[in-house]
Amino acid sequence: MCKAKMGNLSLYLVLTILSCYLADTAQSSSFPSNFIKASCRATRYPSLCIDCLSAYANSIQQSERQLAEVALSVSLAKARSAAMFVVKLTRSARGLKPRELQAVKDCVDTMGDTMDQLRRSVRELGRAGRVPSQDFVWHVGNVQTWVSAALTNENTCLDGFAGPAMDGNVKGAIRARVVNVARVTSNALALVNRFAARHRPGGANVP
Repeated sequence: MCKAKMGNLSLYLVLTILSCYLADTAQSSSFPSNFIKASCRATRYPSLCIDCLSAYANSIQQSERQLAEVALSVSLAKARSAAMFVVKLTRSARGLKPRELQAVKDCVDTMGDTMDQLRRSVRELGRAGRVPSQDFVWHVGNVQTWVSAALTNENTCLDGFAGPAMDGNVKGAIRARVVNVARVTSNALALVNRFAARHRPGGANVP
């Protein structure tokens, strides 16, 4: 009887320690690191930046290259989600005016371009972190150009819904998602620019 109680007590202690460990791990991965907080101050939307990147604190650690790569990957994921929403809207929406339908289709095209540019940027930035410094400027310059173009495409999508003649529900639904993507992309570009400025030849050697 005593052995059974001791066994139950040991099991309870193990489970308690394990639950505390898991809670600490979850807390550390969900709360932003000081590095992420400090880095996000360089962005236009710092609170959004922290919210988007905090979950990746363990993989980012203190690496500015990894921070920029994650920011681009998050932007790509959000662009993909927004594009899927717009495509779904074109299939389900009824009664749209010709101008509204055209604006939605144009937005699908521009968001497709955005995803392609962000996808290329993620790959190119990965190369920039592992090449001699003389090639660094060229690789990062490509990233900056493509991310800037992606941001322009997102704004072009929004421009298509300008004016009071556009349906409020359609415009509101798309605008909310694309604005979020544009802000996340703007933040990613700021972090890429920060990484580039600190890692270019003659600057600080940042991992």
